[in-house]
Amino acid sequence: MRAALAPAVPLARLALLRPVLYLFVLYDMAFLVNDVVPHGYVPEDLYKPLLLRRLLDLPVPAPAYVHALQAVLVVGCLVAAAGRLPRLAGLVVAVGFLDWVSIGMSYGKIDHDHFALVVALFAMATVGRASTRDTARSEAAGWALLAVQVACVATYFLSAWAKMRFGGWGWANGAVFAWAMTRRGTMLGDLLLEPPWLLRAGQWTVLAAELLSPVLLVLRGRARLAVVLFFVLFHAATWATIEIHFLPLVVCLLAFVPLELLLPARRRAALAAAGALEGDGDGQDDGHDDGHDDAPRVRVRA
Repeated sequence: MRAALAPAVPLARLALLRPVLYLFVLYDMAFLVNDVVPHGYVPEDLYKPLLLRRLLDLPVPAPAYVHALQAVLVVGCLVAAAGRLPRLAGLVVAVGFLDWVSIGMSYGKIDHDHFALVVALFAMATVGRASTRDTARSEAAGWALLAVQVACVATYFLSAWAKMRFGGWGWANGAVFAWAMTRRGTMLGDLLLEPPWLLRAGQWTVLAAELLSPVLLVLRGRARLAVVLFFVLFHAATWATIEIHFLPLVVCLLAFVPLELLLPARRRAALAAAGALEGDGDGQDDGHDDGHDDAPRVRVRA
């Protein structure tokens, strides 16, 4: 059970993913959920708090509060991205960003593409210092990455469940994509309106892919990367045809990728020599079939 919930992975993998997530939060604040500060200046009757904010009885965001929250998040992201105070800065960013997006989405639609990102920030805060120079494998890092992976899969699978709940099988066999293309389609999207069967086939493909997304949690190696690539291409296609992206979710898909393989050859050689590239659950064989992990013990860093 422990190996399933906290599979040891190279600590260097988390060290590479962590700054990407924190720097992306800054991008998200500037270009995606970028209306939080303006919302601090609008009439209070426009504020329709999400359930979380109602349960916590959080007040209507005021100008001073949203500016302070913005400053705290910027500083926290820069500190955490630099690898400093990973738990403290990470927790500040996780709580602050949850506050940020819940404010932004209390004035309009809820973007489910941010779910995995919020989970990822809380997961990153559970792991201490990590560096690309680390040659150890870490169960703490494995648990954090698994949490992000589960959040990504949940986003896809629950999206399919929502389609079935509200639209039934008619969602896949109807004209959902055609409606989207006529409403906000790009030049490429307009070209796909004919023949009609093409968009209907796309609907069935998307629904099937979302329903089968849990296979990402069991696939390994090239098979897993192929499925990840499929979802990335899917999101690229939605952007190219109807200008809808799921960029926060796409970034979180990096949790499925063995990022340590992107390190320079010397670093990879050090990881291989320490056994960190073997038996980490990514489809590489360590030469043993007894279910035991012969890699070096995880080195815990404060």
